[in-house]
Amino acid sequence: MAALLRHIFKTQKNSILLRNITTSFNTISSSSLHQTPFILPTLSQVRLIGNAAESVCGFDEMVKGNDRKYYMLGGKGGVGKTSCAASLAVKFANHGHPTVVVSTDPAHSLSDSFAQDLTGGNLVPVEGVSSPLYALEINPDKSMDEFRTAGQKLGGGGAKSLMQSIGLGAIADQLGDLKLEELLHTPPPGTDEIIAITKVMQFLETEEYSKFSRIVFDTAPTGHTLRLLSLPEFLDGSVGKLIKMKAKLGSVFNSLLGKEQPQNNPLDKLEKLKERVAKIHDLFHNSDTTEFIIVTIPTIMAISESSRLHASLKKESVPVKRLIINQVLPPTSDCKFCSMKIKDQMRAIETIRNDSELSGLRLCQAPLVDMEIRGVPALKFMGDKLWR
Repeated sequence: MAALLRHIFKTQKNSILLRNITTSFNTISSSSLHQTPFILPTLSQVRLIGNAAESVCGFDEMVKGNDRKYYMLGGKGGVGKTSCAASLAVKFANHGHPTVVVSTDPAHSLSDSFAQDLTGGNLVPVEGVSSPLYALEINPDKSMDEFRTAGQKLGGGGAKSLMQSIGLGAIADQLGDLKLEELLHTPPPGTDEIIAITKVMQFLETEEYSKFSRIVFDTAPTGHTLRLLSLPEFLDGSVGKLIKMKAKLGSVFNSLLGKEQPQNNPLDKLEKLKERVAKIHDLFHNSDTTEFIIVTIPTIMAISESSRLHASLKKESVPVKRLIINQVLPPTSDCKFCSMKIKDQMRAIETIRNDSELSGLRLCQAPLVDMEIRGVPALKFMGDKLWR
């Protein structure tokens, strides 16, 4: 890749200027986002390396209508999901849609993409677009606090001992069989992200944010996404049993859990969480309101993982229409190294056309550029190339 960049800089008249810009940019990038003001590159300073073959991603269809729509971008780590998600949010906002873009990926980079701090747990306005655009990074670890706090009173041995002491030993044994302590202190993978998404949905249900018509999610890498999809069934089997037990025991169970503070009843919190998770599950499967977009790069390994992801999403009936191929090089070059990389990419892209899982998806190609995509102007530049 270094040889590729050197070749391009050598053949470009303004190579010295671009090298100076890149050096300054890297210096800024290595500093803290909060300590160093970010200097945005102008569009003339971001050059196209890849000049991808003409591809129409169907943005006209995506932007049509004012009903609320959800777009979830996911795929292998390191393929550029965040840049694609952020550029889509900017594109929607510039086409008249009040938009929210959210990262639920534990390795956040949405703040970097927009060059502003989005880590506070609240929706932050983004400047420089035609319609309202808000962005947010949800910390999945912090989102787990509610889940664990609700379980502290249920998962330990205190409730079980108390039930045994008043003659409810059989019920106590059933409570132990649910393995709540294990569930609530070491919850299954995917729990953190889906709780983060439920937090976002709570934001969007308020009157203040009811105006937003496009919601874009930058999701965690492939494995997290697949585990997330199976979580509602898991909660049905665990928390659901406890909820049914509560209904049978009625006032006895309420007194054990602390009837004097019903507003803080941990079981009620878990029940509400289960209801929210069920709504998220339904949202994922609603083809009228939701679309999952797979992001990949033109390498055999990345495309193979994308194929497996699509197979799993299809099995779960999650609607998928588009596949983004990011970082595509131009079709020709005088550089020997570049030519080899181009041939590798062309072979990888050809495997998509022959892949039973991916061949039916609409292909959207994003070119490789010589600078990181950071800030609204750069995201607009990328969006104009990708979302056509």
